[in-house]
Amino acid sequence: MSRTPNYEFQEWWNKQRAKDHADDHLSCSTSEDFRFLTVDIHNPASNVAVAEKDRSRSARQLSWIYLLKLHQIANSLAFITNGFVSLIRTANRRISTASGERRSESKFYRIIKFFLILSVFLLFVELVAYYRGWHFSPPSLESGVEDWVEYIYAKWLVIRANYLGPLLQSLTNVCIVLFLIQSLDRLILVLGCFYIKVRGLKPVAEMDYTQDAENGGVNAEDYPMVLVQIPMCNEREVYQQSIGAVCIQDWPRDRMLVQILDDSDDADVQSLIKAEVQKWQQRGVHIIYRHRLIRTGYKAGNLKSAMSCDYVKGYEFVAIFDADFQPAPDFLKKTVPYFKGKDDLALVQARWAFVNKDENLLTRLQNINLAFHFEVEQQVNGWFINFFGFNGTAGVWRVKALEDCGGWLERTTVEDMDIAVRAHLCGWKFIYLNDVKCLCELPESYEAYKKQQHRWHSGPMQLFRLCFFDILRSKVSLFKKANLIFLFFLLRKLILPFYSFTLFCIILPLTMFLPEAQLPFWVVCYIPGLVSILNILPSPQSFPFVVPYLLFENTMSVTKFNAMISGLFQLGSSYEWIVTKKLGRSSESDLIAIVENESTPLMESAVARSSSESGLAELNKLEMNKKAGKKKRNRLYRKELALSFILLTASVRSLLSAQGIHFYFLLFQGITFLVVGLDLIGEQVS
Repeated sequence: MSRTPNYEFQEWWNKQRAKDHADDHLSCSTSEDFRFLTVDIHNPASNVAVAEKDRSRSARQLSWIYLLKLHQIANSLAFITNGFVSLIRTANRRISTASGERRSESKFYRIIKFFLILSVFLLFVELVAYYRGWHFSPPSLESGVEDWVEYIYAKWLVIRANYLGPLLQSLTNVCIVLFLIQSLDRLILVLGCFYIKVRGLKPVAEMDYTQDAENGGVNAEDYPMVLVQIPMCNEREVYQQSIGAVCIQDWPRDRMLVQILDDSDDADVQSLIKAEVQKWQQRGVHIIYRHRLIRTGYKAGNLKSAMSCDYVKGYEFVAIFDADFQPAPDFLKKTVPYFKGKDDLALVQARWAFVNKDENLLTRLQNINLAFHFEVEQQVNGWFINFFGFNGTAGVWRVKALEDCGGWLERTTVEDMDIAVRAHLCGWKFIYLNDVKCLCELPESYEAYKKQQHRWHSGPMQLFRLCFFDILRSKVSLFKKANLIFLFFLLRKLILPFYSFTLFCIILPLTMFLPEAQLPFWVVCYIPGLVSILNILPSPQSFPFVVPYLLFENTMSVTKFNAMISGLFQLGSSYEWIVTKKLGRSSESDLIAIVENESTPLMESAVARSSSESGLAELNKLEMNKKAGKKKRNRLYRKELALSFILLTASVRSLLSAQGIHFYFLLFQGITFLVVGLDLIGEQVS
């Protein structure tokens, strides 16, 4: 029996010989040696031995491979399990169950949860019917059924066709009509704005304060007495820049008084604001710090208390700025002249400009909404009707008009809209200046934006309920009464959130499970797209965000609808007032840039000194904000998450019936709700 060939040695030998460049004789010898070494390759015993060796080696290799696979699978299972447990714990900890949540919100959430359970159940029923082939030939009670499952499904089809389908179709038709009316209103507003732009229409002032008194222009005595008010509450991040912006107004100092109306309950913030006021007092600015002992009525109570002071009786106009607003030094010179010669003019409103509109996706979408509000709604209503809702800040009021309509009232959370409506009913007129802008800050977190929108949409319903009969009894024309009731309140404050939420978040998913009710594709695609394009026209640089804007507005409809219902029926959350969180994006360096471009050298030096003296404090404040930002985390919002699952469930049902437009809309709208519900839009909050 011959020796078993050593294949490993043979392979090494061949490699060594290949590297050596020998002559032809040696190459031939190598070939002969190779053949000699393999001469016994066909021996049967040798084949058995080699096979056994290869088999044993392959078994060991397979064992190691299987052990490695099992180890990887175990690690993956452990990672998935730990991740799932961590996700559940995080969701349970971050779920939006704040202690201040009202009972009405819990009821609203339970209603949404009911629709979620219903949609999941209906999807299960449709999946069973799909796999049984009933989507091709649905069972019928007349033709007979084979089992109880088929009988139940056939009975469900009868109930769906005779009762549920027609009822849902009627509600759908009502919402479609409301949707078309609101879309027509938007189109008319845009056409009115286009007419104003083409004709170059704008208010004209009879007085010009731009000429300095030293150059033979306006005398100092010709400047009216102006009271400037800055209401604030715990505004640690922005108090310094707002006070500085007001104190450098290019207006005679003996003709202007600044009131800092501080409602802060934080002693440290009060001390900081007092120190800032004292700093400007030392520079000769007429500025007063005022703090209320009894803090009732929120902002309205603060302004009402300030106007009751004896030392403000001699002032003819009052300018109001929120704590995050920074008016340009010539703000008063550009707004107050419009009151000259117009004794029936009550308000001059300026436009807002945003220092952080490009900060994140949330601020970009807010900028689209507010640009349409100011560029289109305010401008058109101001020019054609001489009335619009006061924005609560960046406006100048005639004190006589405030007194004539009853002053500030504490009955709603929209005191600005309240006083504007009452002044309009008393016959006063408003002017909107689109070319006068005042810098401010947009909320950068979804939580802050959501609370702001809740207040902005619950307050108008409170006000509508309170002043409805006052509108009917007023002496204004029938056209103005109709405009207030049907356009200002019902169409733009009630119908808009109602149909947005009902049509796209409830009716559209239900039509997937009740196909007897049809929602035309042009309602889902074409009309919303056209309205979104109209809304985005005032800010053409935002056109790439037209689709996210459409989806996000439908997502916000749940908050607006909840707020509208709360305000209309006097539920507990309707009177909730939470100060919008601000980050202080604009600083004193922005004020210096404004002054360099638009103000006098005297004012520039004053601001430069202020900035240099408070620079260290500003840096410390920014460092504190950075440190505090490390502790920020996102939250989970239950209503948005529940609605996302409703829409995604309906998208699966739509996929079964091959409805293209409806499927894509439901899918992307559900994903948008999911993103917002996970707080993945905007900055996170502590």
